[in-house]
Amino acid sequence: MRIAMQLTLLLLAALLAFGACSEEDEEMFIKIGAAVSETGRYAEEGKHTRQGYIAWQEWVNNEQGGITVGDELYKVELILYDDRSDTDTNAQLVDRLIDEYKVNFLLGPYSSTLTKSAIDVADERGVIMVEGTGASESLFEQSYENLFAVLTPAGNYTQSALRSLADAGAKSVVIAHAEELFPTSAAEGARRWATEYGLEVLSVESYPRDVTDVTDIITKFKDADPDVFIGCGYFNDTILFVRAAKELDFNPRAMALTVGPTDPELIKEIGEDANYLIGPTQWEASMSYEGEYFGSASDYAKRYEERWGGPPPYQAASATAAALALHVAIEDADSLDPDAVRASLRDLDISTFYGRIKFDSTGKNVSRQMGAVQIQGRETAVVAPDETAVAKLIYPAPRWDER
Repeated sequence: MRIAMQLTLLLLAALLAFGACSEEDEEMFIKIGAAVSETGRYAEEGKHTRQGYIAWQEWVNNEQGGITVGDELYKVELILYDDRSDTDTNAQLVDRLIDEYKVNFLLGPYSSTLTKSAIDVADERGVIMVEGTGASESLFEQSYENLFAVLTPAGNYTQSALRSLADAGAKSVVIAHAEELFPTSAAEGARRWATEYGLEVLSVESYPRDVTDVTDIITKFKDADPDVFIGCGYFNDTILFVRAAKELDFNPRAMALTVGPTDPELIKEIGEDANYLIGPTQWEASMSYEGEYFGSASDYAKRYEERWGGPPPYQAASATAAALALHVAIEDADSLDPDAVRASLRDLDISTFYGRIKFDSTGKNVSRQMGAVQIQGRETAVVAPDETAVAKLIYPAPRWDER
């Protein structure tokens, strides 16, 4: 009986010790959550955003050992939900991440519209969110205390492309945009930069969020006979515009679209019709950015391609950069306290594979300039600005019947 009692006590002690270790292990994780589109309208862009976050998590856990806070090393637990490209779903999931999963911090969804849904919830709850794909200036006019964005704002998306097109001889432009935060902001910027560079704006047309047919817009633009067509929308919108332009024999001398030309999936989807398309880019592997973490832009691209089997579009790099900015801010703060990390983010100034990251008082990263790419021979090449260009802009583009 005595031996049995001793064994029982030893077993209880072991169980208590195991429980204490489990509790201690739980405390050694930083929980970071995000609601990012895996399905719905933003599925393609959301995929790259999710993969960018996972690329950072795997790197920080497996190669850095975690995030250093004081004398402790914390692993990252990354909790991702599919918001189905829906604002209500996004808000509900962000609320769940905060309430049920007790996340320490948040990373952003894809798109400005969903970013607003997420930060409305996060800011009210005092939870910091760092993001890399919500670019609309209106996000930074709301006095959010907890929003930080590593990317260049939407109003500057078309600046480099329009300057290069004006220098190449373009004289006129038409602009189409989806009726959402980011596309509207990008279109307003396009109008502003077109005027700045001496291009006449012949027409501006908006279209519904879930558009499936852009024939009327392309027909109207064809009658205007512009030198440049600017499409401010998302990946699916780009496909619609290119296919309608070809079908209706709409031949602007250049087509520039805010989302799509940087994504390798676009060439797979529309083939040779992708040639000569121009698009803005937050980041490309050929750019000369580099920093302490991940090395150079090309180093990051190689790492990403080895992991995911394809080159990273800028959405992936933006996502990784957002997570990295949060990571560095936590280590600089030497704390998980939100006030300390928030102050650290406001003071952050680092050079990275994504470029310089330094936030202004509204949470925008104002230290970077957008680039512009053009698809040439089914390959994406940076054509502007001059200091990052690897190819010369082809202008004017051949007519559809001459390709």
